[in-house]
Amino acid sequence: MTITEQDFQLFLFALKTSSKYDFSDYSEKSLKRRLAKVLTDNKLNITALVNKIKNDTSFVERIVKEITVNTTELFRDPQVWHAIRYAVLPKLKNNSQINIWHAGCSTGQEVYSMMIVLNEMGLLDKAKIYATDLNEDVMKQAQEGEYKYRFNIGYLDNFDKVIKENPYNYEEYYDVPYEKYFSIDKPTDTIKMHNFLREKPVYKKHDLVKDGNSLFVKFDIIFCRNVIIYFNYNLQGKVFDLFHRNLYDSGCLVLGMHETILGSYSVKFQKKGHIYYRN
Repeated sequence: MTITEQDFQLFLFALKTSSKYDFSDYSEKSLKRRLAKVLTDNKLNITALVNKIKNDTSFVERIVKEITVNTTELFRDPQVWHAIRYAVLPKLKNNSQINIWHAGCSTGQEVYSMMIVLNEMGLLDKAKIYATDLNEDVMKQAQEGEYKYRFNIGYLDNFDKVIKENPYNYEEYYDVPYEKYFSIDKPTDTIKMHNFLREKPVYKKHDLVKDGNSLFVKFDIIFCRNVIIYFNYNLQGKVFDLFHRNLYDSGCLVLGMHETILGSYSVKFQKKGHIYYRN
């Protein structure tokens, strides 16, 4: 289905004026593609969609969940986790408290990855973990900490690379069993995180576009991976400003592998390897 510019603007205007959501600064290309899927899946044309947005709040919540992208993996991009484990966290080990924000946490695999690294370094008890997302359904799954085994089986290799191996010293090997952190039930195709991990984070619905820092905490580390690629340049700048203002001096920002900070905010962060540090 082809989305015309007029269709697109009608959708944005209806959403902005009839709900609390404003997608006008999202990347037009990716948003049009997802809008086309919503129309096809719901067997609607743009006029019918706009009418439902104006008159059905539950429908609005549902399509916002369909439009927002939610993909994440255990220990995605091991080289990023190597940087966190061997470059970032050692500098924080003497802190009395370590504040971490997962912005756009999706289904939570990244949140659990971070807690596992923290626990292996003896830092989990002093960490305060905050996880937010616009989509309450994916946050519920994050809180439950239960995932499909066959979908995640390939990412257990990433667990090995980050938790068991040391890329800077191949003679070191830590025999950490998966069962230390989660149970695997192959017949029911489930991975279930242990309670001590599931009960640790504070989860909250949050809209990066308009909510600011509703957690009222400054952070040592902010994760926002594979989220800003769906924002246009102006909105990216607003989000980078939010992160910059709410990071401690020399705090770090972790973006997706193919995301970067451009424009005026590039001078407010210094990139070292895969991590951006607040100037």
